[in-house]
Amino acid sequence: MSTTLKQLPEGYKIRPMEPTDYSVLKILEVLTTVGSISEEQFSLQVEEWKLNDRIYNPLVVTNNNDDVVACGMLFVEFKLIHELGKVGHIEDIAVRSDQQGLQLGKHLILALTEIARSKGCYKVILDCDEKNVGFYQKCGYSVAGVEMSIRFDK
Repeated sequence: MSTTLKQLPEGYKIRPMEPTDYSVLKILEVLTTVGSISEEQFSLQVEEWKLNDRIYNPLVVTNNNDDVVACGMLFVEFKLIHELGKVGHIEDIAVRSDQQGLQLGKHLILALTEIARSKGCYKVILDCDEKNVGFYQKCGYSVAGVEMSIRFDK
């Protein structure tokens, strides 16, 4: 992992996502279509994740006004292989457009990676667009395979 990462900008912090962080949905729109999700639906989903924190670990970055400006998720898969090993999956790294360039995404990746390490994961994997490979390599990740998918939403 890179050791040249500067500290978060003054007043910014990383914390677990809360049921009141509804603005996360707007931030996720930089990645993909979010769809219509009510505040109540969002809140219930985050509460569900909090009840299952062995698996779900959503984080947000807030600025000095406590506005959510970035988000990301680690979920832990419990395997039979590797002696009941655990694999961390990083998903949905998104930074609000006006906050890009502050290394917030890198801070999130490193924080989520450390959570995976602390939970005993033997590896962490993520999927990304080819244009983002360089960013993840700067976070200590390397290309390790090919993503395959089948979509049911189209």
